[in-house]
Parts: sequence; structure tokens; C-alpha cells
Amino acid sequence: MLEQALTHSSFANERGLEHDNERLEFLGDSVLGLVVAAWLFRCDPPAPEGVLSRTRSHVVSAEALARRARELDLGPALRLGHGEDQSGGRGKQSLLADALEAVIGAVYVDGGLQAARRLVEPWIDPEAAEAMDALDAKSDLQESLQGRGLEPPSYRHVGRDGPDHDPVFHVECWVGGRAVAAASGHSKKEAERRAAARALAGMELAHDP
Repeated sequence: MLEQALTHSSFANERGLEHDNERLEFLGDSVLGLVVAAWLFRCDPPAPEGVLSRTRSHVVSAEALARRARELDLGPALRLGHGEDQSGGRGKQSLLADALEAVIGAVYVDGGLQAARRLVEPWIDPEAAEAMDALDAKSDLQESLQGRGLEPPSYRHVGRDGPDHDPVFHVECWVGGRAVAAASGHSKKEAERRAAARALAGMELAHDP
């Protein structure tokens, strides 16, 4: 099961294999969503449905899954076709995320839901905390500006660098016609959240008695 979970379709096609990891990925995606939803429901009772949904979306995002896959050093273990391997497939966010979902699916098939929970739940808390911090930063900045009679912030994407499989996006946060903070991240949304947090921190410092 583990070998199949690590077998990309490019490898299976080159070798004439019957199975790759796509079916396990499909199953793992559902198992992951259930485990994360149940954990959030159980551990954050006051949170409304909208907050739970946004937090779950962050925890199960390709960005978060790829980060966990790198921590597990999953890339070197993948079975890739020659072309995919040569094009940097072992570092691609989407490929790593899909492979991790396939591993979760394999764990579920082999050991059931409890085994899948033991694999996934240790990841949830830090990812959920990051999601909540990010949501709070953007909403807190907007509320702070509105409380001072100012327009909501806007975010401008000012650049991108890094390889295609691991890009870095650069964003500026604009308030009242000027840039008040800048930040970078591996997605535009991540960069926006960081810029909002910096803008909010700068406003707090500026108004500190």
C-alpha cells in the first residue's frame, strides 16, 4: 500500500504498471477532510461554521500538505517518471500534497480511521493556529481601519521569483493611497496575510502611548 501511495502516474505509465496513487489520493482527501473537521468541531466548540470552514480549508490546502510532506522528507521517496523527476517533481507543491493524501488513504485502508487520526491529528493544531492568526490579522486590520474612519486595505502583488515548483510572491498592503507594509509568501494569500499582520503591528506601534 505504501509503495502504491508513493507511485506517481508518470512512473506507472513508464513501467506499464496497473496502479498508481490516484485512487488512494482520492480516498485520502476524504479521510483527511473528515479527521480535520471532527478535530475542529471537537476542539473549538464556540467557533461558528464559517470560521470552521475557513480553518479546515487552510489545514487541508495544498500549501499546508506540501509543507508536511517536506517535513516527512516524502519527496526523495516518490516513484516518479524520468521526465517528471528531471523537471523538479520531487519539490512540486501539488505533487507532494497529492502524495501525502495518498499516504493518508493507504494508512486508512491498512489500519482504519484511528490509524489515520494518529497520523493526521498532530499536524492540525499548529496549522489551525496559523489559520486563525491569519484570519485575525486581516480582519483585525480592516476593523481597526474602519474604527478610525479609514477605507479598507488593499493588497497589490508586486513581484514573484523562485522556481515554478516553489514560487515566492511579494505583496504590498496599501492604506489611504500609500504602501504601509510589505511581505512575501509561497502563495499570494500567505503574502497578503503576512503583510496585513505587519501593517497592523505598525499601526499599533505608531499609536502606542
